[in-house]
Amino acid sequence: MASRQWCEGHSTPVLCVGASWGPEGLLASGSEEGEVTVWNQEGTVLASLRLPSGDDVTSAVFSPAAPGLLYVSHGETVSVLDPRSLKGAVEELQGAGEEEINSLALNETGSALAVADDSGVVRVLGLPGGQVNRTLRRHTNIVSSVAFRPLRPNNLVSAGLDMQVMLWSLQKTRPVWTLNLQEVAEEEEAHQHKAGQLFNPPLAHCVSVASCGNVLACAAEDGRVHLMRVGSGSKLDRQGAIKAHSQGASQAHFLSFLPHPYWLATGGNDGMVALWDLSQNPVVTVEDKGKPQAAPVHRRRPNARAKAKLQAQAKPQQAKEETKKEREEVEEGSSVDQSPGTEEALKSGPKLSFSHGDKVHAGPR
Repeated sequence: MASRQWCEGHSTPVLCVGASWGPEGLLASGSEEGEVTVWNQEGTVLASLRLPSGDDVTSAVFSPAAPGLLYVSHGETVSVLDPRSLKGAVEELQGAGEEEINSLALNETGSALAVADDSGVVRVLGLPGGQVNRTLRRHTNIVSSVAFRPLRPNNLVSAGLDMQVMLWSLQKTRPVWTLNLQEVAEEEEAHQHKAGQLFNPPLAHCVSVASCGNVLACAAEDGRVHLMRVGSGSKLDRQGAIKAHSQGASQAHFLSFLPHPYWLATGGNDGMVALWDLSQNPVVTVEDKGKPQAAPVHRRRPNARAKAKLQAQAKPQQAKEETKKEREEVEEGSSVDQSPGTEEALKSGPKLSFSHGDKVHAGPR
């Protein structure tokens, strides 16, 4: 597949991209040293701004309720910009994060802003004004990504370098459920008799929720995108995974403008970008309810923070030695990993894929 590069918008490496909800179809990108650029759909630069702080811009999200509001994070601050006139911040939410912010998310009404940071905390700010309404403390390492559930403005999902995915209700300060990706991987390896093999730890880099509000995807360092389905009572109903990349999977985003809500775009450290149709994936489909389903994982391991930090600092290098055959399997698509919660592997790869050249950025480094 042919791809096109948008150039001249930044002088430093791009760290984040956000798309507007409005008919204008604007996009905003943020890069190192405080650069923010707004583009149209054709890739033309409409405006650029360098934030006075000079801190790296780590996340950019448009308000779904107000097309004239763009939220960007840099350091511990969130700046509110007008994307139609980048002349400086409309408002500054100082101290929105306890430490450097990695991810922002807005609910559908634009009344709540979730802020995930290096301290392992998710803060929920009320808008306008930025008052802290909730502080969620259960992650034991950097929170790399956060997303609200569509149709459920009081539910959000977080994922972090502690290898945990959590579903939250804003009525409470503890998660509704927690899925430990490391335990999932260990159980799967034991089931498949793969004990002793060396794999990258499933550090969670990015989480996304389909527009139906019930299907979650999490890109992880083990090269897989972990899938979860939320059932009645917000319980974890099913979970599984697809082998999406030959190295760490850094990005996963459901696309809401295609015929059904289960199209997923992914990017990875292997430099590949892929588009997946998950509509027939066993985790997504609701048929065959008699099949056994996966239960939520609530177990905790001692010293999780120390272990996750050690793994993050000394990631195995064997992923770089992946063979050409493994790369072709990801690009051409031949299998989906069988994981707990499914009884068969879905033989379906990406509908399209292309090389990005460099690895796709994964958020906190």
